Amino acid sequence: MRAAIRALCLAFAMTGAAVPVPAQMLDFEALDGWPADDHRAALRAFRDTCDLLDASDWRPVCQAAADAGDTDASARAFFELLFRPVVIGRPPALFTGYYEPELDGSPVRTPRFAYPIYRRPPELQEGAAYLTRAEIEGGALRGRGLELAWLEDPVEVYFLQVQGSGRVRMTDGRVIRVGYAGKNGHPYRSVGQEMIRRGSHTPDEVSAQEIKSYVRQTGAGGMALLNHNPSYVFFRKIADLPAEKGPIGAMGRSITTLRSVAIDPAFTPLGAPVWVEKNGRSPLRRLMVAQDTGGAIKGPQRADIFYGSGARAGDEAGTVKDGGRLILLVPIDRAYAMMPEG
Repeated sequence: MRAAIRALCLAFAMTGAAVPVPAQMLDFEALDGWPADDHRAALRAFRDTCDLLDASDWRPVCQAAADAGDTDASARAFFELLFRPVVIGRPPALFTGYYEPELDGSPVRTPRFAYPIYRRPPELQEGAAYLTRAEIEGGALRGRGLELAWLEDPVEVYFLQVQGSGRVRMTDGRVIRVGYAGKNGHPYRSVGQEMIRRGSHTPDEVSAQEIKSYVRQTGAGGMALLNHNPSYVFFRKIADLPAEKGPIGAMGRSITTLRSVAIDPAFTPLGAPVWVEKNGRSPLRRLMVAQDTGGAIKGPQRADIFYGSGARAGDEAGTVKDGGRLILLVPIDRAYAMMPEG
């Protein structure tokens, strides 16, 4: 019993979680599909943010990542030699998907483009409660010059906030990239869960596409439904971000299609490799990197997979709500410190 308690507490210390969580070490042979993955692609994604990891047990790992050869065999050897797979929490996991929308917009309000996305108000204090979504949508910020762009569909404005970043094709030919700049300090509440609670939908019917369709069909009632989520996201323009690069994640770097995931940093360190075993209609067995976060991503077995940019990526991401298993790759010294005594 004492050894089991020690393992729980070590897992708690490693993740910084608010409560102790169970941890189980595995062998790489226990990872379903591990030999078939493109480990070189995973290593490239890991290198993108590795220099931001400054803990003592990460620094030698990141140096070895920089020196690892550029073949799949050398990349796989790097991960197998320097990490151990650890399951934090209790599966099944919940995997969802997100993407970078590409939307039409205008730098000024027009009859077609009448719905704004806002830059961060200067008086907004991090973590403090500000105006609610309903108040902002009701016009509380009008006339202050905070509009970054005007879009043609209020439902797309809402989902742009859910995704946290996007590309806006302006009427003057420019394409601007916008990214997360802060939120209003109110908790995220799931519109899909509210639809289930009200009895309009069953859990298997709810998806991003279905929420969009339902809100548009129900008019004012649908827009009021969106206000069930009081959380509101503000944006900033991101300059000098090449078109081929993904949006900026929580680590301040571009994220990579189907190699980056959003996680709960209370349980999974940002920058750490994670092995994804996602089940469902389109199973995934892939090594990814925890490079982003999200307001709805809570718990040790919870991850949001980045599916890329544009409508096709949105179609893929919007239907993902699958179980499986999320496995953290832990630097080997830290992993063995988590093992129970005896």
